[in-house]
Amino acid sequence: MQYLNYCVALMHFTPTNIEDLPTPCCLIDKAKMQRNIARLSAHIGNLQCTLRPHVKTHKSIEVTQTIIDAGNVKGITVSTLKEADYFFKHGMDDILYAVGITPNKIAHVAQLIQQGCDLTVVIDNEDMLSLIFEKMAQHNCVFKVIIELDTDGHRSGVNPHTDTLISIAKHISNSAHAKFEGVMTHAGESYACFTEKAKQDMAAQERDLTLHAVKRLFEEGIHCNTVSIGSTPTAFAVDQLDGITEVRAGVYVFFDLVMAGLGVCDVDDIAMSVLGTVIGHQKDKGWVITDAGWMAMSRDRGTADHVQDYGYGLVAPSSSHNTRYIMSDANQEHGIITAASNASPETPSESQSKSTDGIFTHFPAAKAVEILPNHACATAAQYSHYYVVENGVAVDKWHSVTGW
Repeated sequence: MQYLNYCVALMHFTPTNIEDLPTPCCLIDKAKMQRNIARLSAHIGNLQCTLRPHVKTHKSIEVTQTIIDAGNVKGITVSTLKEADYFFKHGMDDILYAVGITPNKIAHVAQLIQQGCDLTVVIDNEDMLSLIFEKMAQHNCVFKVIIELDTDGHRSGVNPHTDTLISIAKHISNSAHAKFEGVMTHAGESYACFTEKAKQDMAAQERDLTLHAVKRLFEEGIHCNTVSIGSTPTAFAVDQLDGITEVRAGVYVFFDLVMAGLGVCDVDDIAMSVLGTVIGHQKDKGWVITDAGWMAMSRDRGTADHVQDYGYGLVAPSSSHNTRYIMSDANQEHGIITAASNASPETPSESQSKSTDGIFTHFPAAKAVEILPNHACATAAQYSHYYVVENGVAVDKWHSVTGW
């Protein structure tokens, strides 16, 4: 009985003031996260479509359940087969593995399918198709395959206008081991869209080129069960989804400084932060040193080409100071906090921001410092768990899956 009580106690997290948490650690503001989730759920629902959330951002069943509870969700998207294993074990059985499949992963995919997982894989070229067909033939199951489209020249995918699209679809449809499922695309170039018009135009391009591919396939007698598009910027910008079966997005759950820089959200909407502790000062340089470096933040410098470059992260705005502070540089386990040299109009002038008079007062030794990330997906991937925060108190600890 004593051992049982001990095990039960381990399952319950004791609420803790964030200042008392071990650092560096990753915090999730629960109220902000719930608002972000509700915002996209409502928008996609109003357009009579459904979400297939990309769970690579958080890799957490608790976060995924919050997304499902908000409604307008069918299935999930993953970026690794380890994520597929994890979420399938937690009851998620409709999964799109949205990275181009390779022969050395077919056995793993087959294992999931044979266990009852409705898993779909992605391909975008004929050379790989012949290689995976050989591996598929070795397993007693049928593999659902979706073709990735390139609708913005950003990354992978088949040009929707080419004969290659038709050829791949026919090969899949004629295979005894594969089932053609449909098409998908990701408008990654939306991360370079800084105006509302640019985001709207990209959203329309993503949708319309995908539907063009569907039309061409239909004219060849090939039906698409799945017509999947998505990125966080275009998911919010799109105004009509007729013919689209699902929208994929991931970073909207937490948001980050890149999304704020694009105008998709405000800095105050960012639900993820990294908590570090001040471990020292370099007063002659105006530096505050924390125990959260690039291992804690990730090396993603996604705001480097934005109007406001936040370095490795922005110190969470506070009523205790009106100067904008950033992690201007970082080593593996050390972060350097300085006043921002390119402060925005609502903050003091550049000359004031460069002043170091107040930085050591605001950030004394042993002070806990919250830093907002450039890219929530990259930062989240650094951690095996998150502390869920309400009103400055960590009320729960949610685990995530990392690796491949």
